[in-house]
Amino acid sequence: MNNFDFYNPTRIAFGEGKIAELDKLVPQDAKVLVLFGGESARRTGTLAEVKSSLGNRQVSEFGGIEPNPSFETLMKAVAQVREQNVDFLLAVGGGSVIDGTKFVAAAAVFEGDEWDILLQGGNNIKRALPFGSVLTLPATGSEMNKGAVVTRKSLKAKLPFHSDLVFPQFSVLDPTKTYTLPLRQVGNGVVDAFVHVVEQYLTYPAQAPVQDRFAEGLLLTLTEIGKQALVDPENYEIRASLMWTATLALNGLIGSGVPQDWSTHMLGHELTALHNLDHAQTLAIVLPSMLRERKAEKLDKLVQYGERVWDIRDGTPEERAEAAIAKTRNFFESLGVKTRLSDYDLGESDIESLIESLESHGMVALGEHGDITPDVCRRVLQASL
Repeated sequence: MNNFDFYNPTRIAFGEGKIAELDKLVPQDAKVLVLFGGESARRTGTLAEVKSSLGNRQVSEFGGIEPNPSFETLMKAVAQVREQNVDFLLAVGGGSVIDGTKFVAAAAVFEGDEWDILLQGGNNIKRALPFGSVLTLPATGSEMNKGAVVTRKSLKAKLPFHSDLVFPQFSVLDPTKTYTLPLRQVGNGVVDAFVHVVEQYLTYPAQAPVQDRFAEGLLLTLTEIGKQALVDPENYEIRASLMWTATLALNGLIGSGVPQDWSTHMLGHELTALHNLDHAQTLAIVLPSMLRERKAEKLDKLVQYGERVWDIRDGTPEERAEAAIAKTRNFFESLGVKTRLSDYDLGESDIESLIESLESHGMVALGEHGDITPDVCRRVLQASL
């Protein structure tokens, strides 16, 4: 395991009824903008509960943040922040709303062209408004990390950024707020969290037994509770475990001091930007083929993954690796998340535009070794048909 620094200032308030703690978590004199997605937050009563907990603070709203938050929509929120002199943001929703809020927090006080935040990956962020989140959809881990992804629809570009200045000050995680989620979103959330762990774990041996066992524990938890979360939506213990696993999957801890991949995510972002697929759908399409393409480079960890997560112990190393990849694909399918481009009416003719977009965004040396080129990505997509 390499030397590393781990920093995460986000406070977590976990459990049923924890939204009431907003009164203690948000400064008393704050001018608050509550950001959310569709009308489900209002329809389920979560938005009213949040506003009630904020008491007499000056509160305004901004809704309509998309499942893949768009630069165009978020800039409207930036304008509202500036116009109303808002000094605290509160995201109410899933990872997309929290990602969008991170961008608004940075862009509202940014000097220059706000799109440059994305073009420079957040390295040019000098300050940001404080914000917190109320999580309603476990998936991305954005509630406890410093990263976000934003899409600019006019350019068909989906780009990530990171900054220590956009950690949420706090995040409220109440598992009961997930009970009314559509099953598609729950399945997506399990896949999203699973692939987050895989991207930090399934690389090459790095003499990091603690990180490996932690990652494997999260993966095992997801395999055990994934389908249960779909069939028993109001099981508090299951939903609590899913929510906490998704948070731990991407709060930086399991990836500290070990190599990381992220090629599946980068290629998946292009699928979302060009074809508007759900983020988790793109991961389910790309990951099995990416693992098979990189089987030789990842063989040791694939065998370890197969043994420790899927209890695969028989056969040659290559056979065990293949079986682990097959188990992964079958798991995604069991959650209702399809794993082929053809499942989403995409084919061979769509591949080249994806590769061109990848190249235009500088994604030409991906993976833990930096050797996943556009040609490799093309083969991965062809194998995903």
